[in-house]
Amino acid sequence: MTLSDFLIIPATAAHTDYADAICDEMFESAKARGTGIARRKPEYVARKMEDGKAVIALHKDGRWAGFCYIETWSHGDYVANSGLIVNPEFRKVGLAKAIKKRIFELSREKYPQAKIFGLTTGLAVMKINSDLGYEPVTYSELTQDEEFWKGCQSCVNYDILVSKERKNCMCTAMLWDPVEKERELKEKIQRRAEAKERLDRIVKKQSLLKRIEAKLWKSSRKIVAAVFPVGTGIIKGI
Repeated sequence: MTLSDFLIIPATAAHTDYADAICDEMFESAKARGTGIARRKPEYVARKMEDGKAVIALHKDGRWAGFCYIETWSHGDYVANSGLIVNPEFRKVGLAKAIKKRIFELSREKYPQAKIFGLTTGLAVMKINSDLGYEPVTYSELTQDEEFWKGCQSCVNYDILVSKERKNCMCTAMLWDPVEKERELKEKIQRRAEAKERLDRIVKKQSLLKRIEAKLWKSSRKIVAAVFPVGTGIIKGI
């Protein structure tokens, strides 16, 4: 089984029949890992599909294989890619990474100016986020929208979050900031331009040295020829 056996697309209203199974698997998966997750209702997941704010992976035989959805906070200034789940029947073929990449692209398409963030306890998700350009941040850099934090109330670690005054918890916070990424891109382009300019100067200097060397060699031959005329045998081989 390979990724070519799956279709990974933005979900639509046609996929809402999968909502119950997806929510059940989210919950069971969290229990198996012994980690907390804010539980979502099938109606909530179905609405995400209807609004075009989700990505679903389907096996070629029609079974759902994976899912992830978009949440927006602080009037669209922040976006979270939440609820990433892969059907146990289709794990270990790279679906999680492929789904995360597609939901990230969908988030960028819909909210190009938003900061994209995530809270996770999973090392695999952290690795995927890191590959996409996310960076670990403190909770203070996340949305402060109260509705977002209310979503953590169904998490088994919610008491820890409250006791820490929302400054940290069991989850690692990661953020992709479009402003920061644009700055990094500009700096990268600038460094490349400066490196090219240095290389051009080096090439130009080498070319100049070669021309000077050729002129000196030509001049030395003339001088030797003047001092030692042809026939003396001294300039033979020069």
